[in-house]
Amino acid sequence: MFFIESERLKMIPLTHQLLQLLHADRSAMELSLGLNISNMQIDPFYQNEVDDAMTNFWLPKTLEHPDAYMYTNWEIILKSSNTSIGCMGFAGEPNELGEAETGYMIDQQHQKKGYATEALQLLNGWAFAREKVKAIIVHTYADNLPSRKILVKCGFEEVAKDEKGLITFKLGKEVCLNS
Repeated sequence: MFFIESERLKMIPLTHQLLQLLHADRSAMELSLGLNISNMQIDPFYQNEVDDAMTNFWLPKTLEHPDAYMYTNWEIILKSSNTSIGCMGFAGEPNELGEAETGYMIDQQHQKKGYATEALQLLNGWAFAREKVKAIIVHTYADNLPSRKILVKCGFEEVAKDEKGLITFKLGKEVCLNS
C-alpha cells in the first residue's frame, strides 16, 4: 500500500474500495487499514463538506482514475497511536496554470497540535514532485483563523477574497522548494 510519511504522520491515499467502506462505516475502513478506531469528532459544517466531496467527487473520480491520487481523500494517521486524525485531498489534476486545489480537515480532538501544518507540508512536497503542479490553492473562510494560520505557516500567500468572506491562498512550487 502506497503512503507518505513525516516524523509524526503517515498519509494514505484511499482507493475507491476504501472510500466506499469509509462512506458506509468509518470504523470498518479504519480496521481494514489495521488502524485503531478513531471515534473522530468533526464539526457538522466540515462533515457536510467531507460528505459532499465523498459523493460528488472522490467516489466517482476514483472509479474513473483508480491510480491518480489527485482525486482522492488522503487519511492522516498519527503514527504514535496508529489512529486516523483527519483527511486531506486535492480537487483533481492541476488547471491550465498548473494550480492544484487542496483542502483538509482535522479531528477536533487533535487540533492545535501542529498536525495540519505537518500534513499540509508533507502533501505539498508530494504534489510538487509532480511535473504538472506549479502551485497549490486553498480556499478558507475569513473567520477560520486557525486554518489561515496554518496556511501562513506553510508559506501560502493570500491572493484573493470574495464578497462571501472566502479567501484564496496560494503556494508556488518555488516557494515550497526553497523553504
